Amino acid sequence: MTTYQTRLAETLPRVRECIAQAAHAAGRDSASVRLVAVTKSHPLEAVEAALSAGLTDLGENRIEELESKVGALGRDAATWHMIGHVQGRKARHALAFADLVHSVDSAKLAERFARMADEQGRTIHVLAQVNSSGEAAKSGFAPDRAVDEILRLAELPGLEIDGLMTMAPFVTEEAVLAATFGGLRDIHEQLRAQGDRVGPELSMGMTNDLEIAIREGSTMVRIGTALFGPRAQTAFSGA
Repeated sequence: MTTYQTRLAETLPRVRECIAQAAHAAGRDSASVRLVAVTKSHPLEAVEAALSAGLTDLGENRIEELESKVGALGRDAATWHMIGHVQGRKARHALAFADLVHSVDSAKLAERFARMADEQGRTIHVLAQVNSSGEAAKSGFAPDRAVDEILRLAELPGLEIDGLMTMAPFVTEEAVLAATFGGLRDIHEQLRAQGDRVGPELSMGMTNDLEIAIREGSTMVRIGTALFGPRAQTAFSGA
């Protein structure tokens, strides 16, 4: 077995059990939480090991790395998630290689995606990123304007907003994490109360806070370190 296969044989059952326990504690079915295995900055070997282990939702942080791995394994090898920031000039590449873009953090980017997809006669599936933590360093729709802006964008041809995404502060205080995730859930509930123009997904929770995210309603957790170990800093050099 490869190093990554050996590691996943140990780590994947633990992560799945953690998800199951968190879901049970929240009175939810663990099947309602999708595990997105984040292979960013890990080599192709990690992706191959993930697929062999039955992980079919794979997350990448950089367009260049996503393109490289999709090119090596094929568009249909997995459901490819673009979870990192997308620069406007790279939107066409995200459209070509991602099944779901988690990080649509502005109206300008959403409109660009919609225009490109519509020109190609297709639909791009995205999540609207909301800065529910209020941190100045994080991008995303402002919570106080998110409902109106996202409902408007949901009307654009070529764009399907499957739900929302947020990133919590990298802290251990449960109250801070719960407020961040609960804030996103509240915005999502307001959007869903207006109809089905925005889908049911809530992408929130990573290795250090997945239990709290699941308790607050996450339908997708983005897990990298707990599965694959520390990232290999030299695995990919794309900007």
